[in-house]
Amino acid sequence: MPSFFFLTLLALSSLVISKPAEEDPITKKAQKIHQRVLTLDTHADAPIMMQKPGFDVGTSHDTKRDQSQIDFPRMKKGGMDAMFFAVYTSQGPRTDSGHAEAKRNALNQFDLIHQALKKYPDQAELATSPADAYRIQKLGKRAVFIGMENGYPVGKDLSMLKTYYDLGCRYITLTHFANNLIGDSSTDPDGPIYGGLSEFGKQVVSEMNRLGILIDVSHVADSTFYDALALSKAPVIASHSNCRAICDFPRNMTDDMIKAIAAKGGVVQVNFVSDYLKKPSAEHRAAKTKIRMAGVGKVLSADMKARLEAQSDSVAKAYASERASLSDIVDHIDHIVKLTSIDHVGIGSDFDGGGGVNGLEDVSEIENLTAELVRRKYSEADIAKIWGGNLLRVLGQAKVGN
Repeated sequence: MPSFFFLTLLALSSLVISKPAEEDPITKKAQKIHQRVLTLDTHADAPIMMQKPGFDVGTSHDTKRDQSQIDFPRMKKGGMDAMFFAVYTSQGPRTDSGHAEAKRNALNQFDLIHQALKKYPDQAELATSPADAYRIQKLGKRAVFIGMENGYPVGKDLSMLKTYYDLGCRYITLTHFANNLIGDSSTDPDGPIYGGLSEFGKQVVSEMNRLGILIDVSHVADSTFYDALALSKAPVIASHSNCRAICDFPRNMTDDMIKAIAAKGGVVQVNFVSDYLKKPSAEHRAAKTKIRMAGVGKVLSADMKARLEAQSDSVAKAYASERASLSDIVDHIDHIVKLTSIDHVGIGSDFDGGGGVNGLEDVSEIENLTAELVRRKYSEADIAKIWGGNLLRVLGQAKVGN
């Protein structure tokens, strides 16, 4: 009799364990919400992959085998309606030749994006306004916005801002991991140059306001942040930044900075980079920083880039147990909402640029984040704001006449 009872319990438990995920009430609710809301990600490094020989953003790839997290088919599979593809240039020498190379690199990336959209008009379309995002979503296609990570390609030439705007650029991250001619970075190993924005950087912010390019304060030094915030006549965004109170790193936003962005009507877009979600060990952070800074201010050869990528992969494997999770992402969202309101937070994954956590490995899995938001009791209206509504509101306020 006891053995029969045990076998019965075992059989019942196996039924529970094997219950399909789609029958879970939270999963079912999340699927419906995810299909209805417009999902927008403000920071996707797809152009990094698009520059690699043979990579085709219009065909589906394997995340692990191809080391890729974004393509149009996986965007559709995941229900990702819109993404800002980031035209990224690493900070090189602040010289005429360095700026010329940065401009060439940036213009090539714009061209790659436009060529892909021309090649796959049935899958995706360029978006430059909130109205475009909603129109393209209704067509069942992916909306591709363009942002620029690092103002380095502006060089000394203010007119380049109009060039990039005309090509579709709708935000510029003022700096990256090192200082440029616009202002100080939060992580330059040599420290600040200007104590915030440079005089040229102040002209850049004003011209971006005039054109309708959002000022992105991710990566900038705190002093640069406050200068840009004070000078900008439009709300500013942090396209892919997290909370320093949860994960203490200069790349993240302090509570005061988050409140200041909200007070000006802007938005903080939470990213999926483990280092900025969950504080790693000192050894892990030191190893990552060493690799990251190895190329700062240098022109890297193909061999050097390959070595740095290999080193980065080795470090990731060695410290895999410290990797963040979906829950960590929503902890940062919760923190921003509590500091401000539901109107000042969004998503900027940094996929293909270091983003990815346990439970969310590529763009095809983004519905898992919606499920976690449902689990945390966010309403459909809240989720619609987090997934794109807030950012599109701010984008609509980007252009301010001087």
